[in-house]
Amino acid sequence: MTRPLISYYGDDFTGSTDVMEALASNGVDTVLYLKRPSAVTAERFRDARAVGLAGTSRSESPDWMDVHLAEAFAWLAGLDAELCHYKVCSTFDSRPEIGSIGRAIEIGARIFGNRTTSLLVGAPQIRRYTAFGQLFAAYQGKNFRIDRHPVMSRHPVTPMDEADLLLHLSRQTSLSTALLDCVSLTGADVAGALEAALADDPAILLVDVLDGGTQAAAGQILWNALRDRGRFVCGSSGVEYALIEAWRQAGLIGPKPVFEPVGPVEQIAVVSGSVSPTTERQIRHALTQGFEAVALDPLLLTGDEAEREMDRAVAAGLEILSRSASPVIYTALGPSADRGSDIDARNGARHRIGQGLGKIQKRLVGQAKLSRAVVAGGDTSSHALGEMGIEALTLAMPLPQTPGSPLCKAHGGDLDGLEIALKGGQVGGDDYFSMIRAGRP
Repeated sequence: MTRPLISYYGDDFTGSTDVMEALASNGVDTVLYLKRPSAVTAERFRDARAVGLAGTSRSESPDWMDVHLAEAFAWLAGLDAELCHYKVCSTFDSRPEIGSIGRAIEIGARIFGNRTTSLLVGAPQIRRYTAFGQLFAAYQGKNFRIDRHPVMSRHPVTPMDEADLLLHLSRQTSLSTALLDCVSLTGADVAGALEAALADDPAILLVDVLDGGTQAAAGQILWNALRDRGRFVCGSSGVEYALIEAWRQAGLIGPKPVFEPVGPVEQIAVVSGSVSPTTERQIRHALTQGFEAVALDPLLLTGDEAEREMDRAVAAGLEILSRSASPVIYTALGPSADRGSDIDARNGARHRIGQGLGKIQKRLVGQAKLSRAVVAGGDTSSHALGEMGIEALTLAMPLPQTPGSPLCKAHGGDLDGLEIALKGGQVGGDDYFSMIRAGRP
């Protein structure tokens, strides 16, 4: 078995495929497990240079993390990769009681015996930037400080009201922190700046990434200077984008491979639990391109009528497919349709929405013998995929113009060989669903 360059845990499924895309599209053979693999599946991918485990911690409590995240990190530690990455959303949205990044760092640092945990969030490839510890993100062609972002500042579960990442993190952990800022990374004495940042022996070191130059410098520092202080690192897929060039310069990976378009299919099925305006635009665009809508009531999907609502959705989806159209089955059409307060009044309801959509998608794919499908929504994907019986994913086709939403190939279970795209709420252009059906970037 080849020693992996990196292992990782994704705090949701769309974020996990984001990392897989960053690695595999740059020549790092990567497998993403949706649960701890069977011996047969693990043997199948024994020579992978990167091994991921997709999780749900972004929507879980610290108490849940203390048990389940600790078990996942212990398993990943057993893989003995050069680095282990806790992958968080590039918008860093989290709360002390939901998706606590601070608690996750505490658990990982303990299991891996870290002296310092490196933290890197900026990723210009997906239009995320950090400058002097402040996070910025693009939306509709403009860049916003994250606490003024039109979407993330109003996220229904984890709204971002603080752009200073270390201040935001201080609400979730008492671990000491320090910053290596973007000016220091481009100065004449980067080594001296790093030494100064580490002078007080911080438990967490945030490394800015603003552009290609700071990203390259950050990658060299992560791989060559900080690895000895802790094999466990935290951050967005910017961690992988920063490391790739360092690995290439060290001769550890080769040139980027060429991925050919997979080509079109006549029909796909889309399920969505996202309330994002981005997903709303994608649904509305799809309805002009041969897709037909099936609106679900999220309260029925999470209550005593759940089975009946799922049966109705499957019947409607199959009827649409019988007419050579493609169904888009959704629980909300944009923020104005969000019923978050009603949903949150029911314990575990948000998880059940994703689970219900996963059951619907599995039945549609199986009964209509579809070869390609989409699940939209980060938290939705995490819980939907758990119901579909898939063991692992590999990259089928990267989407360089909308990184973080690749087309994947499923392995294991009844849906072995299915091509499936997992799309976060904020990800993708308006034509995303029709692009997936067309099978070309």
